[in-house]
Amino acid sequence: MTIKDIGPSPQSFDLEKATVENGNYRSVAWTGKYLQLTLMSIEPGDDVGLEAHPETDQFLRLDAGRGRVQMGPAEDRLDFEQEVEDGWAIFVPAGTWHNVTNIGDEPMRLYAVYAPVHHAPGAVQPTADDAESAEESGADEPPAWSVQPGEQVSDEHA
Repeated sequence: MTIKDIGPSPQSFDLEKATVENGNYRSVAWTGKYLQLTLMSIEPGDDVGLEAHPETDQFLRLDAGRGRVQMGPAEDRLDFEQEVEDGWAIFVPAGTWHNVTNIGDEPMRLYAVYAPVHHAPGAVQPTADDAESAEESGADEPPAWSVQPGEQVSDEHA
């Protein structure tokens, strides 16, 4: 199933099917004015990457695989830990350090909803390295028509 990010226009698709079929580290599936949906695939033993979004709340849901979510107020103080699997939701408050690690033996498939918008519309990043390169080069910036916080505070990565 291929999803085309059509920007802030009405959209509808089978989210679970799209998530399970996504083989890319990150695929931006829909970008609105205030929030965004990305699909992710994390290989066994890999993780999303320890990070904090100072002004972005985040919702994640696993549709396949098993993981361990860790969250906390600082990158060296991840005092929340929970094993998660198909059907589990993860709520990450803005400013919270977080990571999700695939602890299973198959790809972990999940989707993430960001508010506000966090990535370039329609971005497809096959690997975590591709995602990092896009962020570093500025190619993975939210669109100008999205609503961003007044003072842009950069995300933090461990």
